[in-house]
Amino acid sequence: MSTLCRLQNLQITLGENAFGPFSFAIGPCERIAILGPSGAGKTTLLRLLSGDLRSHFGSYAFKGAAIETWPLRSLSRSRAVLPQSSDVAFGLMAHLVIGLGRIAIEGDIKRDAIIRHAARLSSCEHLLNRSFDTLSGGEKARIHFARVFAQLWDEQNSLILVDEPLASLDPGLQIELLERMKQYADERNHAIVAILHDINQAMHHFDRLILVKEGKIVGDHTAGMGAISDLADLYQIRLDVIERDGSPPLVFPRASLGLNTL
Repeated sequence: MSTLCRLQNLQITLGENAFGPFSFAIGPCERIAILGPSGAGKTTLLRLLSGDLRSHFGSYAFKGAAIETWPLRSLSRSRAVLPQSSDVAFGLMAHLVIGLGRIAIEGDIKRDAIIRHAARLSSCEHLLNRSFDTLSGGEKARIHFARVFAQLWDEQNSLILVDEPLASLDPGLQIELLERMKQYADERNHAIVAILHDINQAMHHFDRLILVKEGKIVGDHTAGMGAISDLADLYQIRLDVIERDGSPPLVFPRASLGLNTL
C-alpha cells in the first residue's frame, strides 16, 4: 500500500503537557478512528496531522514532502478539516459557508455546481438559502460536512480530518452521514481520520483504531475483537461483547473497573 502520511517520532509540548512520540503511517482509502478519554491528546494529534500545529521534534511527510514545506493554498487542496466547532461571520448564508471550502481555487467555474452536489450529499440542500446563524446545531454540522465535501470534491488521494463530527446529530443522521462520507472518500481514494467517542461507530464504520491516552499512542489495531482488551484498559471500563459472523462485534460499556457492580 502506498503512503499518504508518515509520522516519525513526532513530539510537541503545549504548556506543561507533552504529546508524543507519534509514529505511524496512513495510506490512501484508510478509515482510521482515534479513540481515547477526554484530554488524552486526540485533538492535538489531529491538529498535527492537519499542519495547524508544527511539531517540536520528529518528522511528518505528507504526500512525500515535509509538511512544513507545503504552501497553505496547496495544503488546502489536499486535506480538509472539520473541527469540533466552527464559527462563521454573523449572517453568512449557508451556501457561502459551503463555498469557503473552494476559496483556494482561482477561477473556480464549477463552484456553484459543486456546492449543490456537496449539500445534497450531506442532506442539507434545503438549507442553502438560510442564514447560518439561524440553523440548529445539527443543521450547522451538515453544512460543515458539505463544506468539507466541496473542498476535496475534485481531488484524489487526499486526507479528511474530522473531530467529533456527530455529537449534534440524531442517530439516523449519524449513520447516514458516516456512510455518505465513506462513499465520498472511496470514490476519490481519500483517507479519513476521525476522533470519535462511540466505540460501536468506530468498529462499524472504520478499519483501524488508534488509541490515545496521556498524550501517547497506546494501541493501533484493526477494528474488531483484537482491540477489545485494549479498549477496556483505555477507558477503564468493562466491555460486554456480542460477536457476529461476518460483521463487526457489538460492544456494550459497563461500569468503571474501579467500581463495585451488582
